[in-house]
Formats: sequence, C-alpha cells, structure tokens
Amino acid sequence: MLRLIDAPRCPYCARVRIALAEKGIAYETVVIDLVNRPAWVYELNPIGKVPVLEHQGWVLPESAVINEYLEDAYPEPALLPADPAQRANARLIIFRHDDFTATYYALRRKEAGADVAFAGELEALDAMLAGDPYLTGSAFGLADIAYVPWVLRARDVLGVSLESYPSLVDWLARLDGRPSIRAELEIIAAL
Repeated sequence: MLRLIDAPRCPYCARVRIALAEKGIAYETVVIDLVNRPAWVYELNPIGKVPVLEHQGWVLPESAVINEYLEDAYPEPALLPADPAQRANARLIIFRHDDFTATYYALRRKEAGADVAFAGELEALDAMLAGDPYLTGSAFGLADIAYVPWVLRARDVLGVSLESYPSLVDWLARLDGRPSIRAELEIIAAL
C-alpha cells in the first residue's frame, strides 16, 4: 500500500491528496508537524519537505513528480490529456506554477506589493480559464490540481476576494462538485 507523508496545511501535500482521491487509490497517511519535523523525514527527503510518497520500499518526494508517477503507475482515470501536445501544455502550466506560489507566499508573509503581484497571477489564471472549463481544456487534470490548493487557501484562509475573476470563480464552482475538492475544503476549514 502507498504511504503518504503528509501535512494538512501544506498545499503541496494537497496536490497529492487530490490526485490520489481522483484516481481512487487507497493509501496510508502519516501526518507530520511542519513546525517540528521529525528527524526521520530527512531520511526520506534530505531537504525535509513534504509530501513524500513511499511505495513498495521506494521513496519519492516533490508533489508534481509524485503526481506524474501516479499518472504513470495508475493511468485510469487519466489526469493528463492523451494528445502529446496537450500533455506538454499541461506540464508547462504545472512547471510555471512556481511564479504563482512565489506571489502567494509573499502575500502570506504580508510583503510590500504582494497583493498587487498576486492579483496579477490571479488575473493570468483567470485568463487561462476564459472559454475553457479547466486549465487544459475540457477535462479536469493535473494542471488544475497544481493550482487549486493555493487558490482555495488564498480565498478561504487569506481572505482574498475572487470577485474580479469570473472565469476563476466559475472554475472553483465546477471543482466544488468533485469529492476530492470537497475533501480538501474540509481540511482547509479545519486549519
């Protein structure tokens, strides 16, 4: 059985929880405290970050890589498009996620100008969703999973208004119907 080293407040862990739920994969969870990380976490991942996935004695850190592994090891239901160009586009969207999270964390730390920078990232995400129900077109997938934990936390934990981003609001409304997202919303509500 898969084992996920997890921290409920971590959006990177949320990515993996959502992918596991979407694929219906059973797993065991080991929750750690991010403030007081146990020493054994550094044995699994030398930089001490979570999530970490263990599978049959094999250890894999990094949420985007874990989700790619889950897509390869458990191909159904597919969370990446079948078309190679569309798959590459989904991977590019995920790869560029770092710009989004950098502004999110600056906002969380209340850095000067972070609100404007994060608004720009939300505007770009809103533009990507204009005309399409999901980030890579007509199907929910890993690109959506890459962003939604931060958008939900910005809205529900940091109090960021999304009123100015109608495509983003519609996207969240569609995602709210997914059991994986409802489960994540429950975790966020308990933070």
